[in-house]
Amino acid sequence: MATVVAPRLSRTARWAWIGSSIGSALAWFLTWALSRSMAGGMDMPGGWTMSMMWMPMGGQSEWSAATMFLAMWECMMVAMMLLSALPVFMLVQGVARQTGQPHGFGIWVGLGYFVSWLLFGAIVYAVGRVFAVQAMRWRQVSEWAPALTGAAMVAAGMYQLTSWKVACLKHCRSPLFFVAEHWRPSPCGAFRTGFHHGNYCVACCWALMLIQCVLGIMSFPLMLAIATLIAAEKLLPRGETIATAAGVASVILGGGRMLGWL
Repeated sequence: MATVVAPRLSRTARWAWIGSSIGSALAWFLTWALSRSMAGGMDMPGGWTMSMMWMPMGGQSEWSAATMFLAMWECMMVAMMLLSALPVFMLVQGVARQTGQPHGFGIWVGLGYFVSWLLFGAIVYAVGRVFAVQAMRWRQVSEWAPALTGAAMVAAGMYQLTSWKVACLKHCRSPLFFVAEHWRPSPCGAFRTGFHHGNYCVACCWALMLIQCVLGIMSFPLMLAIATLIAAEKLLPRGETIATAAGVASVILGGGRMLGWL
């Protein structure tokens, strides 16, 4: 009987996985350290705690607070997304190598990808900061926060069940046709490919990130859970089923929180 031998990774691919694993581990360590340093918060009317992430430190300007948030956000994104997005970076690098392009195209794709997540982080901070200011100014807004958290979870869960989520997830799971269509043989083209792919990834995962933001943006166990769920959706054979199950669970838990049961 013939013996089936699993294909071996190329030397470049092995080093890419090793380097990315080390980079991801470092990002996770920094994220863990930052989550511990920002673990405190302010007890608010309504029985919830506002994270320090939404409050400038003493003597800190709004711009410096936003910059610090975005630095922490990007570190968290590298930790949570790098390994699940690595196959796309390697795919582009492989196409570049086959067309006689120099090494490093995968890095340009990665830069474009994480710039997309950085822009999403800017939107997250703007919305969170506006809500934090209003909650500290108006008691009623603060008292609505638990119910609004539940509503956000319901909205996130419902998005997980839509055709938009399915389409974006299919793109993330099978990016070959996307890379073939958008490939441009230049560093700028690789950056644009990564940015475009990052936009799809944001569209696929924003609901899960919303759940993290409303339940505890600097909760390290929650980061691990959301990162594991994102990787499972993208990489496991039944990713669409996993996304649906996560959506149903979010709707149920969010509804319970809105009604004050959780």
